[in-house]
Amino acid sequence: MRTRYNVFSLARNAMRHHADWPKAWRSPEPKSSYDAVIVGGGGHGLATAYYLAKEHKLTNVAVLERSWLGGGNTGRNTTIVRSNYLWDELAALYEHAMKLWEGLSQDLNYNVMFSQRGVLNLAHNQHDLREISRRVNANRLNGIDSEVLDAKGVKDYCPAIDLRGGGRYPVLGASLQRRGGTARHDAVAWGYARAADALGVDIIQECPVEGFRISNGRVQGVQTGKGYIEARKVGLVPAGHASVLAERAGFRLPVTSVPLQALVSEPVKPVLDCVIMSGAVHAYISQSDKGELVIGAGVDKYVGYGQRGSLPVTEETLGAICELFPIFRRMRMLRNWGGIVDTCPDASPILSKTPVEGLYINCGWGTGGFKATPGSGHVFAHTIATDRPHAINAPFSLDRFRSGYLIDEHGAAAVAH
Repeated sequence: MRTRYNVFSLARNAMRHHADWPKAWRSPEPKSSYDAVIVGGGGHGLATAYYLAKEHKLTNVAVLERSWLGGGNTGRNTTIVRSNYLWDELAALYEHAMKLWEGLSQDLNYNVMFSQRGVLNLAHNQHDLREISRRVNANRLNGIDSEVLDAKGVKDYCPAIDLRGGGRYPVLGASLQRRGGTARHDAVAWGYARAADALGVDIIQECPVEGFRISNGRVQGVQTGKGYIEARKVGLVPAGHASVLAERAGFRLPVTSVPLQALVSEPVKPVLDCVIMSGAVHAYISQSDKGELVIGAGVDKYVGYGQRGSLPVTEETLGAICELFPIFRRMRMLRNWGGIVDTCPDASPILSKTPVEGLYINCGWGTGGFKATPGSGHVFAHTIATDRPHAINAPFSLDRFRSGYLIDEHGAAAVAH
């Protein structure tokens, strides 16, 4: 068991100059076999392992990460959390995640810095206003908090915004989810890793998966950079590399991987205490606890696996941000980065069994993966442990691309981040 973090342990270790804190998690060598192996050490993979151990008592589990924990999309997103999605299926999934977010720090005994500061989705024209009204009504029918603000309401909630939008992006109103907000992405990965390790899960970094051993249509184990590991069940949670691993397992995925970039500014004093999102220009902005403006953009228009982005997308995004927030025009950008987003044709994820028995896949989140982290891990763990889908993730099977029962969430919640 790990030392519990509380005021007493903090005071005790402060007396020892913080020299005696134990490691947050172990770094073991892989065993020859496990009951289950999770491929991907991001938030979704670590959450899956944690709930396998906690909810289903499967503790002989390994998480295999090809680099370092949270080095993929988990550490390369803009930390936004919300559940105001249009269609019933996604609304249920993201609201399930939201309820887990609200108690996650206590559950993990780790401060994930979840801040329910509110998320505004802006409307710049009459069509946007109609779509916002439709989505808010759908949210309320699903028991999700959501409301419509007029232009004055937007200004009252976010005084820093310029409602004129420089003449290019006038703000006519917005939808508001007050329970939405942000969380610290690194803390989410570290908190799940620490909690899973405490329950006996082996977390193995720098261990790339090179292939699978499959016999009579059933997975037998995985071939890794550290040797062969036998496993009765294998869960794939590799984000942008999902289609690559699926091909190695002998089946195809309807997934396209493209770069998505974000950037942060120099730190300034608190000026923005909510999240602003604009679907019309694919720009969104919030302020971190360090004072940096965290800015996100739309995806680049090419398929690729590089964790970077192109300059034109950055320029377009910053141009729109400067129209909406003229006070930021002299801000300097410190750094930018990219993540590899895997997107399905209907912009909804896959949480499903695969054609290979004992092999399960969690992918296709596109730009909405981080906010789903606890809910995704919870229902995917159920699917792996019981070999059948949870009621919440049953609609997100691979079979929907054969049956035609798609869940088309493209743009339904403004920008899909």
